[in-house]
Amino acid sequence: MTAAPLIRTAATALPPLAWGTTYVVTTELLPPGHPLFAGLLRALPGGLFALALTRGLPRGVWWGRAAVLGVLNIGLLFPLLFVAAERLPGGVAATLAAAQPLVVAVLAVSVLHERPTAWRLLWGVAGVVGVGLVVITPDAAFDAVGVVAGLASAASMALGVTLTKRWGRPTGVGPTAFAGWQLTAGGLFLVPLTALLEGPPPTVDPPAVLGYLWLGLVGGLLAYVLWFRGITALPVGAVAVLVLLSPLVAAVLGAVLLDQTLGPVQLLGFVLALAAIVGGQLPAPGRK
Repeated sequence: MTAAPLIRTAATALPPLAWGTTYVVTTELLPPGHPLFAGLLRALPGGLFALALTRGLPRGVWWGRAAVLGVLNIGLLFPLLFVAAERLPGGVAATLAAAQPLVVAVLAVSVLHERPTAWRLLWGVAGVVGVGLVVITPDAAFDAVGVVAGLASAASMALGVTLTKRWGRPTGVGPTAFAGWQLTAGGLFLVPLTALLEGPPPTVDPPAVLGYLWLGLVGGLLAYVLWFRGITALPVGAVAVLVLLSPLVAAVLGAVLLDQTLGPVQLLGFVLALAAIVGGQLPAPGRK
């Protein structure tokens, strides 16, 4: 891998690193029982700020495309992630989300018309196994609603990533405007759902303010600017496997901040997941 792709890959890895903080922020800082409100604050303020900064709106067919991508990448994904994080142990939720590279590998065949490769599938499976070894404990509880939410979040993100790769980015539109379109669309999608299903917003104390600011600015706007730039520049399979970094970061934060331990099995899974991330960036043997 030459210097330029390596730099792009490193920049695209930053969003999953930031998203890995979602689990500890959700459980330790945010008021429980309001996943839609959390998703709304993570999306809409940053999206509107990006629109005001770039002063660029979609044109023509991109009104519809931005709406679809905003719902898949933001509007559905955010509340599903928060529901999974609240109803499942962080490890279970993280492992379900780690299935996303496998879904991308399947969608790449049907949507992008790429040839299926055992290489991508094997690394995807290795990544899920590795994450599972790191974060699932023997006494992990499996709540049905949480499991459905976790799997649905992986499917929503996978389809969003695949369609983003297929449609690309309009000529002359930068990654900040592109992220702003989708964050705004996803946030607007969440407004009526939040009002209908959750009613009045929760009481927000100072720790929650810090949590919402972190998720909205770092895990929202800044992360998605880098993420969408990476999707358009790198192979979709290589981008998808970077999402495995999120549960690894969550595990490290759990060990450091919540006194959770990482034993030999967890360390083995950590190594396996990192190997899957690196292997997913490389072409299959015999291909250039």
